[in-house]
Formats: sequence, C-alpha cells, structure tokens
Amino acid sequence: MRPSPISLSWRVAAAVGVFASLVLLAAPVAKAQAQSWPQRPVRLIIPFGPGAGADIGARLIQERLQKKWGQPVVIENRPGGDSIIAIQAVLSANDDHTFLWGPSGNFIVHPFQYKKLPYDPNDIVPTARFSSTILSIGVPTSMNIKTVAELVKAARAADGKFNSAAVPGITELAQDYFMHNHKIKTQKVPYKDIVQAATDLGEGRLQIYSSSYAIQRPHHEGGRITVLATFGKVRAPSLPNIPTGIEAGFPELEMDGNVGLFASRGVPAALVERIGNDIVEVSNDKTIEDRLNQTAQTPARGGAKEFAKSIAEQRAYIAKIAKTLGIEPTR
Repeated sequence: MRPSPISLSWRVAAAVGVFASLVLLAAPVAKAQAQSWPQRPVRLIIPFGPGAGADIGARLIQERLQKKWGQPVVIENRPGGDSIIAIQAVLSANDDHTFLWGPSGNFIVHPFQYKKLPYDPNDIVPTARFSSTILSIGVPTSMNIKTVAELVKAARAADGKFNSAAVPGITELAQDYFMHNHKIKTQKVPYKDIVQAATDLGEGRLQIYSSSYAIQRPHHEGGRITVLATFGKVRAPSLPNIPTGIEAGFPELEMDGNVGLFASRGVPAALVERIGNDIVEVSNDKTIEDRLNQTAQTPARGGAKEFAKSIAEQRAYIAKIAKTLGIEPTR
C-alpha cells in the first residue's frame, strides 16, 4: 500500500528536521574539539634536513607554539624521496597532531613528475602560510662566473658536461625551465638530502645548483659559492647586491617559495582554522621577521584560506611552465 502524499511529506519533513538537528549538534562538538586541542605532543615533519629554509622557519616559532599550545612541538626532519617520504609519514599518521611543514612547491609539481603517485595530493590541506623562501642559483666560486649570462655561455660551451642539482619541486622546475629556454644541457645529480649538494657545489663537483638561499648562505659567505641571482620578484632586503633573475635578464628564474603548515584531510575544518590562526599570531613579531630576512626569507603570514589561494595561483603558473616543457599532468 503506497503512503499518502501527506504521510510522505511528514516523513520527509521529519528526516530534514533530524538532519538539521545533527548539524546543529555537530557544530558545537567540532568547536569544542578545536578548543581542547592538543592533548599530546604535536609533530611537524619537514621534508629537508636541518639548515634548509623551511627547517629554520619552523624552529623560529617552535618554542612559541609550545607555550601557546601547552604541549611539546617536535620537529622531525625526513629528507629524501622528493618529499614523498615526509608526505606519506603525515598522511599515514592521519591524525590531528601530525603535520607537514615545508614549501607547497615540494608536492604541487608531483603530478607533473610522476606517472603514478603513492598519495592523493588532495589529501594535503593548507593550514597556515608562514613565509616565502627566497630561492637562488649558485655556481662554484672557482669557476670565476659572475653573472647568469656568463653561466649560460659557459654551460653551452660545456655541451652537457656540467653537473647540476636543484631542490625538488618548484625550484627544480624553474631551473629546468631556465635551461630549456636557453638550450643548456647538464647531467642531473640525485641526492637523498638535497642540502648536501651545497657542499659539492662549493667543492666544484657540481657546476649549477638552485635551492633556498638559506642552504647556500654559509658557502656563499665563506667564499666557496657565488650566488648569481635570486628567484624573487624584487631584491631581498638582506641581499641588496644580488640581482633577481628578472633583473639579470632571465625571467624564467622567478618562483615563490611558499612555506607553511599542512594538515591531512581528516583534520576537522574548525581545527585547521584555529591552528592557522595560532601560527599567524605567534609569528606576528618583529624578531621573527628580522630572523627570516637574515636568511633571505620574507614574512608571508596567512590563515588557511589565504594559503590555499596563494597555492592555487602557484599551481596555475606551474601548469604554464609544464606546458612549455611538454609535461602532461598525471591527474
């Protein structure tokens, strides 16, 4: 026997009412969970070894976050595997106390680099933007090369005999874009910990290396590396004597080193928002800004929404570069 229209309408209305009640009940629960968090130590997993720009940034606010949250903040360096080792460690933990700290460029290029990924990029959730790492391209001082133009000339003459390396992600893609446009061929050298490549550059085993300036800085200041250009749109305030790639006449050497915190998709939105706001709050300090500028990192504070927007813009630019290089995304 079919239910009457009146009975059916009543059942629909009742179902809608129950759903609405559940939504109303869930909101306070989610808010309460966000307020009571954290209940145990918080882990920040970094896809680089100590000394990288992202590592320096995380340690700048580590103590402040511990005071804010009332729990230890543990920094774990998990270099290697093109950042996939660190990413998988966060996603496999799948909890609200384990996060990825690093540049967005480390993973947003993966769909252009791998035919099959062991993780879903959509499972990585932007939580807080912290800084923009200034990227740079360097050569051994022993090569006596002073400008990017001189590097291009020398690399072409070497005809594929130069060794090169770059931090995986957007830095490597920008360097590839530069080399493609200026017909430079090199032998790419792989590293488990890309920070170690700076030592090889200073000793002449590499001829071209692109990374955060923080990695190259000790060797540059020690006279072993010549930094030819940075990848920023404007000169870094702390590096007034180093031109940008744009100023040097090579606009391909332009890329933003977006750095911040990422959660796994299972973390509630209310908690993501709260954590993002906490990081913005503790990093809003002149001492932090000065320390960032000293290592060629610029403050770029923002919550989850601001971070997501900047990453979307970066994805669009990377897609443009990939198209030029003839690279098709896998997903």
